[in-house]
Formats: sequence, C-alpha cells, structure tokens
Amino acid sequence: MKKLLIYSHDTFGLGNIRRIMNIATYLHRAVPDLSILIVTGSPMIQSFRIPKGIDYIKLPCLSRTEREGYSAKYLDSKIEEVIQLRSDLILSAILNFEPDVMLVDKKPYGVKHELRKALNFAKTYMPKTKTVLLLRDILDAPASTTKVWEDNGYYEAVQSAYDLVLVLGTPEIFDPRVEYNFPITASEKVEFCGYIQPQFLIRDRDTVRRELQIKSSERLVLVTPGGGEDGHALIQTYVQALQLMPTGARIRSLIVTGPEMSESQRMLLNRSALQFPGVRMLEFTNDLPSYMNASDLVVSMGGYNTVCEILSLKKRAIIIPRVRPVEEQWIRAERMARLGLLATIHPDSLTPQDLLRTVLVELDSDLPLRPTLDLAALPTLTNHVMMLLNGTYEPAHLESITH
Repeated sequence: MKKLLIYSHDTFGLGNIRRIMNIATYLHRAVPDLSILIVTGSPMIQSFRIPKGIDYIKLPCLSRTEREGYSAKYLDSKIEEVIQLRSDLILSAILNFEPDVMLVDKKPYGVKHELRKALNFAKTYMPKTKTVLLLRDILDAPASTTKVWEDNGYYEAVQSAYDLVLVLGTPEIFDPRVEYNFPITASEKVEFCGYIQPQFLIRDRDTVRRELQIKSSERLVLVTPGGGEDGHALIQTYVQALQLMPTGARIRSLIVTGPEMSESQRMLLNRSALQFPGVRMLEFTNDLPSYMNASDLVVSMGGYNTVCEILSLKKRAIIIPRVRPVEEQWIRAERMARLGLLATIHPDSLTPQDLLRTVLVELDSDLPLRPTLDLAALPTLTNHVMMLLNGTYEPAHLESITH
C-alpha cells in the first residue's frame, strides 16, 4: 500500500477543494493500492462524496482578509493560536500517516508558515518521503507574487524542501519560471502538466433542455459566479442587462447564485430576476456541468475550475473575473481572450449595456468552435506521482526559457 498526503489550506470558495478532490479521485482510480489523506481547512469538504480509499483531516477554518491576511473564520481565537493548532495537526498527520509522497497545494510553507515545521520534520526524519509543490497556472500578478515569494522565503523553500513543482497550466498562457523570476535551481524542478479536464458525468444536452422547457428555437445562457460569495455584482448586472434585451430575442437564462452568497443578496436577486419569464434561478446544483453542456453561452467569473470546464465542453463564454484581492482571474481571462479561447470584460468597466452587447455577439456568432488548450493535467500529474511512488522519477532537462 502506497500513501499520499495532500495539503490544501483552502480558505475561500469552492475552487481549491474541488480541484483537490478531482485530483485525489483521479489518482486513486489510476494508481493501484494508493491510500490518500487530505489535510484541509476547507469549510466545504464535508459536502463532497468521499470515495473509499480517500479520507480527510479537517483543519480549523480561516478567512482571507486581504493579500496574505487571515483571521479565524469560526473559532473565537487569535490567528496565531489557530495557526499553531493547525500546524500541530498537520505535523501529527504526517508523523502518523507516514506518506510516501506529500502534495502541497499553492503555498510552499502553507498559510502563515504553518507547514514549515512538518516539512522540516519530513526532510530530516522521513528522507524517503517525496515532496511535490502543486501550482495552478497563475497565482497573482507578477509583482505581487514575486514580493510574497521573496518576503516568505518561498524560492528557498522550493530549492530546499521540494523534489518537484507541478504546474497545472501551460507556458503558452503563463510561465511562472519567467513571470515570477524563479531562480535556475527552482526552475529546474518545474514540470507543466497542462490544464485539468474535469472528470464529470453529464446528462444528455437534449434531456436537460427538455427539463428546463427550452424550445429548439431558444438559446440558453448559464450565469454562474462559482461559490457566489462575491458574485452579487455579476448577477445583478446580468439582470439589469435583461431589462435591455431586444423584444423577440428568444433567450432563456439559468442563474445559479452559489451556496456562499448571503441570503439577503439572493432574495433581492430572485425578486428582480424572476420578473422576467425566461429566467430560472437555482441556489446550488451538483450537476452544473450538465447545465453548462446544455447551454449555448456561459457567463461566469474566471476561476480555474470554471474555465477548465468551459474549455473541456467547448462552450462560448464571457468571463467577468475577480480582480481583488488578487488578479489571477483577470490575467487568465485576458491571456485566454487574446488567444480567442473566450471573451472577457474587466469588472471595473462592466455595464449592463456592454454585457448585453457581448452576450448577443457571442450568441449570434457563426465562427467555428474556438481552439482549446492542453487538457491532459490529470494523466500527466498521475504519471509524475507514480514515478515518485515507485522511485523511478528522473528530472527532465530544463527547457530553454527567456527571462
């Protein structure tokens, strides 16, 4: 039996934990006799169906207050006390589980260095345990990320504490080695996996459209802000755009507000949106990919998972990304729009008029389906993990990069 421990600090929304669960489930199916323990601060982990062979340790939740700023989400405790508790729980998990491979999501030392003690312990007393840093395609704007990495000693962490860095993206979109000024010793550990092709079962498009009572002559727009905690402005602008919709447009709308939107905001949006006969509202669905597959256009924020789902299903999309407290979503949307993969509107310039104009352009476009990206992240990541588990991994030669 091989053992994999995955650390995911995950303080905000559904994105990180959905991605981690996707990766863990794929790895468990693909790698024989693999036991996976997830250590996470996600407040949503219990809502996922956890397959046999995977379990989790729930860390006390944190709230993100600003760039690199955190507070206790539920406990009436100082942040230093909660970080110490989380750090002790992580160390205990590693000490007792004795993983063959540790997969660390995003932060080389964890939130506020809570992982540092465990990494030092593993390197000193568990030399056979391999450590992998997992980065999504984009963390934040280069200047902001570089400062955070310098201030926290993350470059040194990659060089001293990690055997491998896996990037869930492609250098054609964003190359962290260049954009974040990785030193050569860190760049040599970077492998690009491509983007994740979500592993979901989707219902037949015609079945879903019949369920929604959509006629063959009608187009369906799916509007989703992901978890919904900061999605009110996007949906409100879309509802205002509906007031300007040309008569006879034959456009139907399905709006999924997200489980983390406040009840007061959801009620206000329901009252304003449901005055339009072609609108249906859902708070949450675990079948969002099926609705996305049934749609003709997706209007959404620009989280990694959502964009991967859109690309996987080859859907036309308008991305209105989150730009604060980090610019990750805007950079992703802008780079992909430049390649013709999707359309995007910066939220600071979002108006009902512009949104409606872009919706109509996308729905009426007769251009062929847009190109897609490398979506082989899951099998590529699995190959790397299997080689580490089997002791057969050999670092690839560093590809030439231009600084």
